Amino acid sequence: MEHVPAQSVKPPATYEQQLNILKSRGLNVNNEDMAVRTLQQINYYRLSAYGLSLKHDDKYHIDTTFEQLLALYEFDRRFRYIIMEVVEQVEISFRTHISYYIAHTYGALGHLEQEHFRNHEVFLIELEKEIKRSQEIFIKHHIEKYEGKIPVWVAIEVLSFGALSKLFSNMKRDDQNHIAKSNYRRAPVIYLESWLKCLSYIRNICAHYGRLYNRPLTSKPRLDRKSKQLGIEQGKIFAHLYVLKELIPDRNKWTDFVTRLEALLTEYKDVIELERIGFPEDWESILMMRG
Repeated sequence: MEHVPAQSVKPPATYEQQLNILKSRGLNVNNEDMAVRTLQQINYYRLSAYGLSLKHDDKYHIDTTFEQLLALYEFDRRFRYIIMEVVEQVEISFRTHISYYIAHTYGALGHLEQEHFRNHEVFLIELEKEIKRSQEIFIKHHIEKYEGKIPVWVAIEVLSFGALSKLFSNMKRDDQNHIAKSNYRRAPVIYLESWLKCLSYIRNICAHYGRLYNRPLTSKPRLDRKSKQLGIEQGKIFAHLYVLKELIPDRNKWTDFVTRLEALLTEYKDVIELERIGFPEDWESILMMRG
């Protein structure tokens, strides 16, 4: 077979050249000094990704400005922060519920015993890696004082959210049902497994400053018939917020989240398109809906 040489990689562009590329594609730049300063702070490819909804055939729509592009970036940044805050509450609660149940049902080291789980080997390998990598004082304390015997309520704190969701999926069905019924009455286990996995995916996007606006998501939370009747798209961020409401028991905290979300969307209403994030027109009433 004939060897085909790889295409040469493009040479790096200066900040000024990056700006000229945007201008050559029809982007209006009213303040070039400000635009260059922005590109010095935000990578060209990170920022230009927010222009995907603002152009056609690689040309920006008429009258699209650099300020619009930057506003979409700023919206998404703030959007991620308030979502991350509420996902964090769910993650911490799950850590508590899972470790408490395992400890009081199977003992302090019950998380290490294969017979309490369905397919445990991969989890144990991942846990060992996280413990070795951890710099937490409480991990070092248990290694030194208890000969490396780390109880579940300590070990659970070094797991990533993704590993935590895998641990829950790995638990026996009766154990999963007990956790679900005790803490999440409106979420059957088959939904809870899906939601945890999807929220860990969203958490990773937010933690690594990834884009949520105008992004089709590979994680698709399991939805019931009611949500489908409401027209909720599984592959958009709104579907993940829809399931989040079932996992935040404190009504006041959830209301605060929805209020902050409404204020953010109102602030950026002139630059964002709700359908790009899967938000229906009556999104607020849907998120405040219970049961």
